[in-house]
Amino acid sequence: MPGDTQITVESQVDGDFDWAVGEEIIIASTSFDHNESEKMMIASVSNDGTDPTRKVLGLTSALKFKHYGAIDQYGEDTIDMRAEVGLLTRNIKYQGDPETSVENKYGAHIMLHSHGDESVIGRIQYCEFFNVGQAFKLGRYPIHFHMIGNVTKSIVKGNSIH
Repeated sequence: MPGDTQITVESQVDGDFDWAVGEEIIIASTSFDHNESEKMMIASVSNDGTDPTRKVLGLTSALKFKHYGAIDQYGEDTIDMRAEVGLLTRNIKYQGDPETSVENKYGAHIMLHSHGDESVIGRIQYCEFFNVGQAFKLGRYPIHFHMIGNVTKSIVKGNSIH
């Protein structure tokens, strides 16, 4: 709810929850307004006392918006309506110029290119991408596999892009 300074989160991986104080998270909007997503900083992490996959995160500032967090039952259908929460902070950070990237809409990017034979293999996992991508430039996404063919050996997994 607006004004709350803590949230309870549930790990989707059994007990694999290593979020720490000082890391940045994103809480998705649960309304029709995507601007109600909120970036927050973790102030504390504790067990909720009932389930090892659930943690209570203290926040350094209060929430501005309501983030719906319930599992609803409609007849025989169960719908998980809880807000998604994602960890933005990673140990490896790849970023554009902090002084001009946002202003110029011209950030860093990674491009992997081959002659369509998948002779280039990229494995980009659990990295933080910040001030990345180049607006109004075709193919200048944060991560771009260019004309690489059928991608079967490469992986992009667990990254945060913001």
